[in-house]
Amino acid sequence: MTHHRQTALLLATLVITLLVLPATAIGVSTGDATGPLRVFILAGQSNMQGHAHVRTFAAMDLDPATASLVAEMRNADGTPRVCEHVWISSIGSADEERVGRLTAGFGAHARGPKIGPEFTFGLTMQKRLTGPILIIKTAWGGKSLHTDFRPPSAGPYVFNEAQLEQLAQQGKDIEAITAERTQASGHSYRLMVDHVKTVLADIPRVYPDYDPASGYELAGFVWFQGWNDMVDRGVYPQRDRPSGYDAYSELLTQFIRDVRADLSAPALPFVIGVMGVGGPIDQYPPDQQRYQGVHRNFRMAMAAPAALPEFEGNVGVVRTADYWDMEVVALRARESRIKERADEVSRAMKEGTLSRAEGTATLESLYAEIFSPRELVILKESTSNLDFHYMGSAKILGQIGRAFAETLVTMMQERNGE
Repeated sequence: MTHHRQTALLLATLVITLLVLPATAIGVSTGDATGPLRVFILAGQSNMQGHAHVRTFAAMDLDPATASLVAEMRNADGTPRVCEHVWISSIGSADEERVGRLTAGFGAHARGPKIGPEFTFGLTMQKRLTGPILIIKTAWGGKSLHTDFRPPSAGPYVFNEAQLEQLAQQGKDIEAITAERTQASGHSYRLMVDHVKTVLADIPRVYPDYDPASGYELAGFVWFQGWNDMVDRGVYPQRDRPSGYDAYSELLTQFIRDVRADLSAPALPFVIGVMGVGGPIDQYPPDQQRYQGVHRNFRMAMAAPAALPEFEGNVGVVRTADYWDMEVVALRARESRIKERADEVSRAMKEGTLSRAEGTATLESLYAEIFSPRELVILKESTSNLDFHYMGSAKILGQIGRAFAETLVTMMQERNGE
């Protein structure tokens, strides 16, 4: 990393540290934002938290499809942009509530600063709408819809026969485990609703210039979850069949109804972020094709509620697979050709049989033989996390956040006859 880029990253980190404050240290007010306050709720698990490190912003410049987006995400000096008219209250992504004007850094807190979909969601909404905007984000990693976010109308989770049989074979205390699961059912749902109501009961705590005379409008809800349900064979034992995730569709339908009822917003526009880890299913590489059936079934189940007549015009979907970075996938496939040799060099460096300088030079030569300088930047700097966290890629999550906002705006326009 050059001295210039190191300086830029340090400056960005400092700015984010000052701006992303705990609830006990609320920043300055927007002052000039006027009009009714539009409130958007973002909820889900780790990918709604967001694991895209700010260092992955730079690689977006190298793709014409995202160069204009990253220009909106950064100031001229490379620091993350701060939204003038968007405020946020976020819980679950850090140990304490974080509030402030929206900028980068409201993603998962550990080893940050990071972004989730909220950053470009807010940037897009600020561009498309007039007046102030408040985002209420509630996201916790590793949470399911079948238990953690289980909607009240579904009742507590009930173990299926196969699960009960397995517990009995393991000698488990079924009564105690059932009681524990009953207590856990809907816990994250309740935290989500309670936090939304807490924020709305004292909006000036988060958005100091709130005008009660102008009021607020619950303008939209985005749901971005799914991993913990998709991988749970115990809860969804027929998941390899087209109807194997029907229970998820039913739960999500109940979830939408219950959220609207609990927030007294019967027509609240709702966007489902359909799980897209791995990208388009028909483009899975050979080593991932064994997952095609399960992933296809789950994606269909996630999107299914939007097709119900009762949700026509106010529940939409964003197929997040459309934003998977297929160039990184292709570059990784090419990298596999030198992996064995690169591993040998790295092992020799670790064992001390090859100096660090010699080893580094050898690795650089290996990569230079098959990658251009541009490709090396994309391969090494586009990602900051594992694939199930959308590679920790700002390019991916940035496009997803923008798509969430655009989908809601379209629904709002259609509702208003625009």
